Order: sequence, then C-alpha cells, then structure tokens
Amino acid sequence: MKRRSFLNWSVSLTLASLVNASLTTRAMAAINSPAVLWRRARPGDAGWPASEAWAALSRSVNGNLIKVDSLFAPCVSEPTGAACKDVAQNMRNPFYIGDQPGGTQVSGWLNAWMPEPSVYAIKAQNAADVVAGVTFARENKLRLVVKGAGHSYQGTSNAPDSLLIWTRAMNQVTLHERFVPTGCEGKIAPVSAVTSGAGAVWIDLYHAVTTVAGHYVQGGGCADVGVAGLIQSGGFGSFSKGFGSAASNLLEAEIVTADGLVRVVNAHTNPDLFWAIKGGGGGSWGIVTKITLRTYALPEYFGAAWGTIKAGSDAAFQRLIEHFVDFYTDKLFNPNWGEQVALAPDNTLKISMVCQGLDGQQAKRIWQPFFDWVKASSKDFSIVDGLGAGESKARHWWEVEGNHSMIPDKREGAPKYHGWWTGDQDQVGVFLHGYDSLWLPSSLLESENRQQFVHALFQSSRHKELQLHFNKGLAGAMPEMIKNARDTATNPAVCDAFALVIIADGEKPAYPGLSGTSVDVDEAAKDASQIDLAAQALYKIVPNAGSYVSESNYFNPDWQQAFWGKNYSRLQTVKKKYDPDGLFFVHHGVGSEEWSADGFTRISRS
Repeated sequence: MKRRSFLNWSVSLTLASLVNASLTTRAMAAINSPAVLWRRARPGDAGWPASEAWAALSRSVNGNLIKVDSLFAPCVSEPTGAACKDVAQNMRNPFYIGDQPGGTQVSGWLNAWMPEPSVYAIKAQNAADVVAGVTFARENKLRLVVKGAGHSYQGTSNAPDSLLIWTRAMNQVTLHERFVPTGCEGKIAPVSAVTSGAGAVWIDLYHAVTTVAGHYVQGGGCADVGVAGLIQSGGFGSFSKGFGSAASNLLEAEIVTADGLVRVVNAHTNPDLFWAIKGGGGGSWGIVTKITLRTYALPEYFGAAWGTIKAGSDAAFQRLIEHFVDFYTDKLFNPNWGEQVALAPDNTLKISMVCQGLDGQQAKRIWQPFFDWVKASSKDFSIVDGLGAGESKARHWWEVEGNHSMIPDKREGAPKYHGWWTGDQDQVGVFLHGYDSLWLPSSLLESENRQQFVHALFQSSRHKELQLHFNKGLAGAMPEMIKNARDTATNPAVCDAFALVIIADGEKPAYPGLSGTSVDVDEAAKDASQIDLAAQALYKIVPNAGSYVSESNYFNPDWQQAFWGKNYSRLQTVKKKYDPDGLFFVHHGVGSEEWSADGFTRISRS
C-alpha cells in the first residue's frame, strides 16, 4: 500500500509503562471474567511440556524447533555486538523483519499490545512439520501462534508463552497453464493459476507471474505482505476494482486443521472451510500451508495520477473536496481506477491513484479537466507537488532494478527482485497510536447525499488526515468481480462500498530493547483521540459502516458486525465444526469472545 504516513515522532516515557499498562488491562479483564472453563499451559505450570517432550518434537520436525528471542534481544545482552548492529541496521527493512522468528512488522500499539516472543517456534518446511506442531499444541494445551511475514497491526502473529508455527520457509511458487482444483475434474474448466507456499510474500508472486511470465495475479499492495494472511483477511491490491479481492480469486488451499489433518479445500471439497478462509480472518481456522490463485491476462499498461493541492482557506478546501468527489463520481468510479487520495488538516488533497486498462494518453485526458479547474483558481489553490498522469508497461510494474519507487533489499543473498514501495517505508516498524477504517457505501455519491458526504469529509479532516482507498471498496468494479466477492466471508458491505477510508497514525519504531526508545504516552493518547474524532465525523453519516479486519480499530466493540456483518453466524458454525476447542485464537477473531483477552483462558462455550 504505497500509502500511509506514520510520522509524528515523539519521545518521553519508557516502554515499560506501556507493557505494564497492557498487562494491567489483561489482569483486570481476567478478574472481571465469567467462570473459568479451562486454561492453557504456561512455562512453570505443571502442564507445561517437559524438556524431553520438546526434544521429541524437535526430532519430529528434523531439528526445526528453535527458541525465540525478541527482535532486539541481542542489543540487551550485548549492545556493542555484531548481532545488535545487524538488527539496528536492518530494522527498517520489512524483509529482514519477516526473516526473524521474533520479528513483527509493527512495533506495538498504544494501550493494546507490545511484541512478545513465543517460547519456541517451528520453522516449518512442509505440511508435516505443521501437523507435528498443531498436534503437540493440542495435546499439551498450548497457546498456538501462526506467522508468515508478521504483518499484523492487531498483533496476532505474536504472543508470549506460546508455540509459534512459522511458515516463512514455505515459499515455493509454481505456475499452471491449466489448473483444475482437486475433485473438480469435469465440473469446471481449467484456468491459468499460480500455487504458492504460505510463507511467500506478494513480490514473490508478482515476480514469477508478472515480471517473468507476463500474467497478472490479484494480491496486496505491500510487496512484503504474506500471501496466506492477506487472502484470509480478504485482501485488496491497487487493481482490485478490475480483478476483485485476493480472496475471491482463491481456487484451492491446503490447510492443517486443529485435529492435525491436512485438508484440501476448494469449492467442491470442504466448501464450508474454503469459504471461511476467504476473508474470515487469519489464524482462526487452521494453518494454511499452500494456496492456488487464478491468474489473468496482463494489461499492456498500468498507469497513475499524482500531485498535491493546497487550498488557501477552509471554504476553498470544501470546494476542492466537492469538486473532486464530483470528478471521481463522473470519471473514476469504474473498474479502471484504484488507490487513494488523502485529505489533511492543513487543507491539502494528495492524489496517489493508479489505473489499469488505460494508456497514458487516456489517463491524461481523463484528469486534464480536473487539473485545469485547479489551475484556473490560483487565488484559492496552490500546487504543492506537480500534477500529472502517465503510464508504465505493466510487465515492469514490480521490477525493483531501476524503479525509483521501490527500495531494494540489499542484504547479501536476498533475491534481487525483493523490494518494497517507498510509500510503505514509514509503516515498517511503526508504533501505532490509533487506527480505524470504514467502508463508504456508494449511495454517498448519489446527488442527494453528496453534499452531506463532502461536509463529513471536511469535518473529519479537521482532526486527522484521512485516506480514501478506492481499490478497497468494490462498488464500481466489474459485475463478475462483485459476484465473486459475495461468495467470500468478507463483510458484504465491501461490495456496496466505493472506498475504504483509513484514519491512522503512529511514530518511529519502539521495539522492546531498542536503545533510546521511549514514547510520550500523553501525546500519543491525544493523537489517538484525534483519530477517534475524525472517525466519528464519518460514523455520523454511516453509523453501521463495516470495517476491514486487517486495517481496523483494535478496540472496536462491535467487531463481529464490523468485520463480517451477516456472515458472522455462518463463520461461527464453521469454527465449531473444525475447531470446537478453540486451538486457534487471535484477537477479535471468530470465536475469540469465548476466551480471555490473551487467549489463555476459556471463559464460555456458546
């Protein structure tokens, strides 16, 4: 997502206070909880496995059981050592963080969570390793955590006193010219597809599918996000209005469920579980080990439009917002255009949009009337960053070499095609103050509602920058893509939404053990409050707006409805069938309301 700005760097209070606050919150929750049904084992408990049991587990996974340290543990034990220097030099490299068993792409969230490593991790090489870990955790009543690349704002890919199943090494990518899901022979026509191990990240697929083979696969915007996690959350990329969500393009998956079975799931084999993993949230259903996605013919061009405009007054900014909303509705509300515009408290509108299916001249002709309108009102508007539109050969879109919009992973031995967007740099290791997202229904674009919508956007922007991600709402997409998205577990609100608005902020990395790191909790709390106020201005006109589970408010009290809408009851049924004892737990995941906040104590059974 070449998008979010997480600036606002501040210092003052030690991280210890943040961790203690989080622990205090969990302790109070436990005190006020209903009667305990049973607890998972922690180190020191009588039920914690003996060293001999861990040794046997290690042998069963060919020595791939490892102890897990926090990311900056080397800097605590030996501040001047080579290991500390290595992590300090690479902590802004998302691929490096993903390669560390204790690494998380976010360094915490105010009053929500801080990174805490598992006791052990299985560095899984295949499904058999995953089966061994799942079986061991189930039989010993352990807290189980699943991680691929570690991209979880909600902190779901880490937990203390747990066993981690780490799929990072399962990253093989295979292309198919004519793929038919298992058991579907003669029932559906073969299609071109790509199969990937759960540990691959999207740049691995974009390289193989687009750069090398000249096809297209619908994945995520961030090149370093894990493929399995994105699909299980729904998944949107820059061109989702043209090709649908990532989840809606899933043809088949392999998953290890709580009973230790390796299951193939598709539209005809275990279809209920197949539906659930298509947007039902990662870490709740089992451990996905392999996925197969449909691929498409690649458009000749991808294009973009860019620039930043500053209004000279509040009144002028409202006019600018109104004119842009009119322009979007008339010219951009279609399958061609995605990505975002940002509206900020300093009365700026930043354009960062992309397109598919158009060449550069077509893109320029579409945007020229809007650019001309802005330039004709020089007394009201100034151009901060030049306005423009253009094209690029689609096959070169994810090529790192020579691409000034991407940062290469320069570590020795790293794949030459690994890189991340410059626009994503600020979110690597970010410490979050707050976050919220709302799906905006396309009815807001109707003439009778548009003025109210423009006013709400302006009022929201008085508190915080808001980003309208047009590719994360599927209204305006091809009818086939909307139909396919309705056959996923994602909140159906996405199909009626023309955009997802994201309001978020944070500051520089604040990993435990990082020298010189402190967070001014009071200032961070004030920032979080402004995020809440900005969101409330929009909730006034869409009080029941859905929210995208991967990019959402950690503290959302109505998360079941917000994340999944009417699909939640169906998801509960699937959860009870495949994981009745709740082996798989994540914060605000399906079935998590039956557990304490830390996932260790079962407090109810519905």
